[in-house]
Formats: sequence, C-alpha cells, structure tokens
Amino acid sequence: MRKLFATAGAVLALGVTSAFAAAAPAQAAPPTDQEIFARVAAVQPKVVDWRRDLHRHPELANRETRTAGVVAAHLRRLGLEVRTGVAYTGVIGVLRGARPGPTVALRADMDALPVQEKTGLPFASTATGTFEGNTVPVMHACGHDAHVAMLMGAAEVLAGMKSEIAGTIVFIFQPAEEGPPLEEGGGAGMMIQQGALDAPKVDAIFGLHVWTGPSGQLSWRPRGFMASADKIEIKVRGRQTHGARPWSGVDTASVSADIVQAINTISARRIDVTASPTVATISTIHMGVRHNIIPEDLTLTGTLRTFSPERREDMKAKITDAVRNIAEIYGAQAEVNFLQPYPVTYNDPPLSEAIRPVLARAAGERGINPQADLVTGAEDFSLFQERVPGVFFFLGIAEPGKAPADVAPNHSPYFTIHEPAMEIGVRAHVLSALSYL
Repeated sequence: MRKLFATAGAVLALGVTSAFAAAAPAQAAPPTDQEIFARVAAVQPKVVDWRRDLHRHPELANRETRTAGVVAAHLRRLGLEVRTGVAYTGVIGVLRGARPGPTVALRADMDALPVQEKTGLPFASTATGTFEGNTVPVMHACGHDAHVAMLMGAAEVLAGMKSEIAGTIVFIFQPAEEGPPLEEGGGAGMMIQQGALDAPKVDAIFGLHVWTGPSGQLSWRPRGFMASADKIEIKVRGRQTHGARPWSGVDTASVSADIVQAINTISARRIDVTASPTVATISTIHMGVRHNIIPEDLTLTGTLRTFSPERREDMKAKITDAVRNIAEIYGAQAEVNFLQPYPVTYNDPPLSEAIRPVLARAAGERGINPQADLVTGAEDFSLFQERVPGVFFFLGIAEPGKAPADVAPNHSPYFTIHEPAMEIGVRAHVLSALSYL
C-alpha cells in the first residue's frame, strides 16, 4: 500500500496517466487543485467561526462533551456514519466513497489545557474546569481548537466530493491528547483499543499540529520527528520534624534539591547529547504546608524526552539509580515511576516521501520544509503510527512579520494563531486523503 501511495502521489504531482489507468474503465475526471482550493476557500469562513466558538468554550481531557457535540452534529449533517463516546468523548466519522478502495484516516485532537488565557482576544476563554482536584482556568493554549475546526472543514469539502472518491476516509476527533487523568486513561491509546483503526480497517493515517512557524508553512521529517515522553514521578519518604531541629528528622527538602541537581547533571554531563537529543526536567515539587515543619513526604514530577528506545531506557536507569542513592545518603526512602509513556512520533519514510509533492501543492514549493528539525515535544499520535503507517506534520501559524522570538509558543497564556493559515491546513488534509486514495 505504501508503494501504491508513493506511485499515486508521483502520478498526481506530475499529471501523468499510467498505462494501468489508461486501461481502466473511464471515470469522471478528478477535480483539479484549483477546484479543490475553491471549495476550501468557500468553507474557510466556517472554519474561522468554528475555531473561535471552540476557543471560547475549551474543555479539559476527557471532558470535551460540548466540543464532541459540535463535531458529531456537523458530521451527521454531512451524511457521514458517526460514532460517539469513543474513549469517553471521542468522535469518529466515516465517509465511504462511491467506489471501493483503501481507507485513510485524518486525526484532530480536541482537548484544552489548564492555562489562564491572557491574549485579550474578543473570543478569549473565561472557562474553568477541574484538574487534579483543583478548579483551574482552561484555555486552548496549544491550538487544538484550530485542529478540530480544520478537520471539520476538510470533512465538509470531502463529503461534497463523495461521488469522486474511491475508498474510505475516517475522521478521528480525539480527546485527551495532552494526557488523560491517570485514574481514567484515554487519548489515542484508548481510541485504538475501542476500534478507531479497525472499523473500517485503516491503511494509513495523517495528522497535523499548529506551531509558531511561518504562517502556512508545512513542515515534517521522515522517521523520528517528535520525542518520546514519559512523566517522571518521584516519591520521597523522610521523617517529619520541627524546622528549627532538622537534625531530629530526615530533611526531604534537602533530598529534593539534590535530586533536581542530579537529574540536571545526568542530562547535561553524563550522556552524549550530540548522539541523540535528550531532555529531563523536574517541573513540580509538592511538600509541606507550614514554614516551620519539615514534612515527611515529598513528590516531584517532571518529563523525560528522548528519540531512541536505547537512550530512553538508559536515562530511566540513570535517574532511578541517582534518586535511590541520594535518598539512601540522607536516610530517606524513594520510589521512581515513569508514567503515561508516548513513543517517538515516527513518520513512515515511504509516506513521508510520497506526501512531499502533495503538501507542496497545498502550500507551494516554498511553503514546505520536508527536513524539519527534531522536536522535543511529544504526541500520542505516535500510538496510531505504531499500528499503521502515518505522517504527522506541522502547520505554521505565526503572525506574518513577527520575529520568532516575539511569537508566544504553544502552551503559553498568550498563544494565538494567524487564522488565514488554517486554509492551508484544510488543503493539506483534503489533498493528503485524496492523493492516498
């Protein structure tokens, strides 16, 4: 199938008719890029409206009920087969073309983040939600509102071309990409478990993510593109005592300071970062409730990002040994866990090559970067790629004319997007699906 797509992509890109195609029964001429782009342009105002509506009403992981309702209603109006409640709030739409053929999936994630929005946009979020037992502000600080809106737009364009499609397109609207609550599970893994790739059986999958690159630029790279990710959780048990008598207990604060320094040293001094980029970061320290009590318990959390299974296992072993040794020196006890693992986002090489002329058609030859830098962010789209060949690419959404240093990054309270870039995203979705089929 991958060879078929590579050949088909080249044929479509060059406008060449193969001998096999010439011998096949006559079919209506497929729409030209100009016709497709006109349909995409016609739906762009809706895409902007959907994005702003979803931005105003963000929802956290596994709580995307309103978002799922908007998506499902739209897909049903288009006449698609629709499944809801997949992995709690996920939505799957199936568009069966007029003729038989392979099956391709397009994916968008739906969840927002526990971030206080500071953009000042007229449609800025004032929503709140519950995260780890606390009431928190909620914002689409990573652009998933745009992802949903673009895939809704692509579904509308492709549904209008049903009579010209040979094969099946599966639209996957996924909850909890940012990580589900540990006690619930969810995200791509649960969608896969509940048949997202099996009914119908998917042959290949494509996804995109907005980022702070030049507006409308599409970028990707073959093989490893985004890092694997593990949540680091370290639990330390000391002995509680008065802050004025630290010698009477086991000082968990001092233990935590040494652990943070040790982990920073491992990733900076004990591994060859030129061989494989590696990041280990401790982001939270939870301990104590009063200024003059050294608490008994301490929890640190953070993230580990690597680009190879070997480096990942080596880092996990080094972190675990360092934490246990430090705890032993102080007379404390320590437990290290690596949770919510995401593998490397691995772009299938044949698909990555075949998609190049397709995305060049969507964004222009100067609007693509097929050898993008490695990205230390992570994506659970990688779980889909473990099951079927796939390509994940970025769509630049920076305001034109702004210097990169002046663009608020993903997960920032100031993150926003240049909305005209979404038209390129819809083109990329539509052309990826049509070219594969």
